Amino acid sequence: MADLITPRTRYVARTKPGVGLSKAALYRLLSWIVPALVVLLWEAAARLGVIAPQVLPAPSRVVETALDMARSGDLFVHLGVSLLRAAAGFVIGGALGLALGILVGFSPLAQALLDRPIQMVRAVPFLAMLPLVIVWFGVGEIAKIFLVSLAVLFPVYINTMLGIRQIDPKLMELAKVVGLGRAAIVRRIILPGAMPSILTGVRYALAHAWLALVIAETLATTKGIGFLAMDAREFLNTNVILLTMIIYAIIGVAADALVRLLEARFLSWHANYAKGA
Repeated sequence: MADLITPRTRYVARTKPGVGLSKAALYRLLSWIVPALVVLLWEAAARLGVIAPQVLPAPSRVVETALDMARSGDLFVHLGVSLLRAAAGFVIGGALGLALGILVGFSPLAQALLDRPIQMVRAVPFLAMLPLVIVWFGVGEIAKIFLVSLAVLFPVYINTMLGIRQIDPKLMELAKVVGLGRAAIVRRIILPGAMPSILTGVRYALAHAWLALVIAETLATTKGIGFLAMDAREFLNTNVILLTMIIYAIIGVAADALVRLLEARFLSWHANYAKGA
């Protein structure tokens, strides 16, 4: 068998990981080609007058607007306020959803007591809660953070609970046979096994957080990206409206990339995530 390992096979074995990395880099490059082409076609159509500036301004005009607002400092003020609201709501709602998901996932009694009321609240349309939230908290910062927290809670809760419930019972039996205690079972089997589902919930929660923030920032506010969009709508300033949409998109992509980093960190044992899937 050793005679079959020639210098050629050694070379292929050494270079094989490199080939995989080059393919991954190529796929990442290809993923940006379509967006780049869309922007180029959009710019060309706007410059040629195919698209009216009042309908969809050219990307270059939007960039100029962003630079002007950045120089004045207004863009960073509104962006900072929105990020703080989103972060506060995400931490509160995510922590509560994770705690409830773990509790219900482990305890049939907790599921009987808590799951149905939580699902009933989740079934209420988000916009239908606005009048009640205003009555409870007014239109200040607490109301906005509450709305974001509520939007984040449900996806984290559901995915955490399902992730725990989907652990293979045979693994639990094996852990008991080898003498693992309850804490060790949770640390070494349950949480790693449920982590893919939990991180999926986090990804959905990030998207829901921004959706809730857009709605929350329409409630009698003078700061935030949502306020910029509403204010620009009053003056028919499509440059600023489009800029706020792009900001939301960039933040969403950045947040998704952060979750992918968490997946690479916590799911390195998983074959699919180890390959960068």
